[in-house]
Amino acid sequence: MLGYAMGARHDADLVVAALNMAAATRGGDVRGVIFHSDRGSEYTSRKLNQACRKLGVFQSMGRVGSCFDNAVSEAFNSVLKVEYVHRHTFGTRTEARIKIATWITDFYNTRRLHSVCGWKSPIDYEREYRAGLTMGLAA
Repeated sequence: MLGYAMGARHDADLVVAALNMAAATRGGDVRGVIFHSDRGSEYTSRKLNQACRKLGVFQSMGRVGSCFDNAVSEAFNSVLKVEYVHRHTFGTRTEARIKIATWITDFYNTRRLHSVCGWKSPIDYEREYRAGLTMGLAA
């Protein structure tokens, strides 16, 4: 998970905040990255479109009525809820934001093993993938 945001409303500002976090996670250079979403108004907004263009990010949207187009996002949301959110009580929205962000960065990205990643954590899988790309370029 590269970028995420939490807020009182799920709107274009929230999505742009998550996109900006993803860009910051990548050191600001996300040109050519594909941002895939459904066709909700927050994703079709002018605000998000401008943010994507500014960063050089391509927008991709799933087909209307096809839940399978967002399977990866839906799977992450399910894991987050089942493995963390539903097992904890948060006193405030700020506490929830901090604890969930910590769970994502300190556990989900770095230690949680994923079958789709060959039983590696997302960060280890990505490191190996990038190393393979580098090796392929050097050959």
